[in-house]
Amino acid sequence: MINGTKEKILENALELFAQSGYLGTSMSDIANRLGITKAALYKHYAGKQEILDSIILRMNELDKERAQAYDMPEGATEDSAEAYSHTPEDRIRAYSKAQFIHWTEDKFSSDFRKMLTLEQYRDPKMAGLYQEYLGSGPVRYMTAVFSKITRTDSLAEQLALEFYGPILLLYSLYDGAENKENIILMLDTHIDRFIEKIGK
Repeated sequence: MINGTKEKILENALELFAQSGYLGTSMSDIANRLGITKAALYKHYAGKQEILDSIILRMNELDKERAQAYDMPEGATEDSAEAYSHTPEDRIRAYSKAQFIHWTEDKFSSDFRKMLTLEQYRDPKMAGLYQEYLGSGPVRYMTAVFSKITRTDSLAEQLALEFYGPILLLYSLYDGAENKENIILMLDTHIDRFIEKIGK
């Protein structure tokens, strides 16, 4: 379990990473934000990479907790896809919405998404993380899920794109919207129509 001071460092560092980028933020910037010396900061973390590693660990823990809370399968394995194919529609709907809220309204997760979006074009490692969390990773997972209800892998991948593509766009719309409730309504409509489509 991470202690309160280390957690505060992670939250403030991630907020800076989301604003100025990981590459554009120094340990001095983080220390200044916290009102402590660099020496004090280094007592908790050896450097930015260790902070980033801890942020990623925290994100993975949040993912696992969310999947467990909705009794959803984890990962994009054959077994999890099989389990997902037997999951009631209402739970899939609720979990999909929870995922969206997680990436938009949860401060820590939203800052993580913004950092990856900002840095994906500047750093290959960040590009890889962006793909894993927000690009090819979700598409791969949904492809595995839809493979249980389609005849071919290519059709499953197409369904994954049709489902996830609008959600990825809605993240951007949400960030710029004055009335964010309208975006949530758009999300609800998209999920309902998609579930209705594949149920036919």
